Amino acid sequence: MQSSTLAIPEITKTPRHVAMIMDGNGRWANQRFLPRVAGHSKGLETVRTMVEECVNHGVEYLTLFAFSSENWRRPPDEVNFLMNLFFKALNKEVARLHANNIRLRVIGNLSGFTPEMQERIAIAEKLTANNTDLVLTIAANYGGRWDILQATQKAFAANPDVAIEDMNEEWLSPYLSMSYAPEPDLFIRTGGEQRVSNFLLWQLAYTEMYFTDTFWPDFDAIAFEKSLEWFQRRERRFGQTGLQILEKTIVRNA
Repeated sequence: MQSSTLAIPEITKTPRHVAMIMDGNGRWANQRFLPRVAGHSKGLETVRTMVEECVNHGVEYLTLFAFSSENWRRPPDEVNFLMNLFFKALNKEVARLHANNIRLRVIGNLSGFTPEMQERIAIAEKLTANNTDLVLTIAANYGGRWDILQATQKAFAANPDVAIEDMNEEWLSPYLSMSYAPEPDLFIRTGGEQRVSNFLLWQLAYTEMYFTDTFWPDFDAIAFEKSLEWFQRRERRFGQTGLQILEKTIVRNA
């Protein structure tokens, strides 16, 4: 993972990496006088659509916030449903992902899941490990602060004699959960909220953030196209001035 605070990444019209918070499932269901869990089931269809759209548009990495470390605070029935839905999706969707050359990664504190769930995750990751069309990452029992803390612990364990002056981004970055991916170019949150909710706190430093009132189950291909059009209008400066960006563009197009 190249740090956007240490070097300027390649700027492309299409984001290489899209990260999403899939918000609004429960409110979508409430508006239709359905149980909240119906929204989560419907939301799984949107996940399939987003995977297809990312492949069609040439996005290389898609990261979805499926279950945060704070979501355990929700009603037990809803938590149990989400766990069962995740388990069923692993069993049902992995073969489809593999057939479509999509690699699956799962990040988060997996010790919070049952041994059976952990085994299914390991099998799915191994099966799809060599696929190249898209890397689909599911953040489950994940928190950005947890990620930074666990990376720090691993870095110290691997380098117990490190000097304070050597503790820098390059020392820590390899131990972050998403060290295998470039930092997200585009962050999308559905459902009307405008916060990152402890998601990829380290990695979102220079990510363009797109918020929409559309609930996740209604976030379709057209809505995704709008987010990409919005992204393409952004001027990504990474600490530079607009004039510097213009001069580089002129040189590049000369």
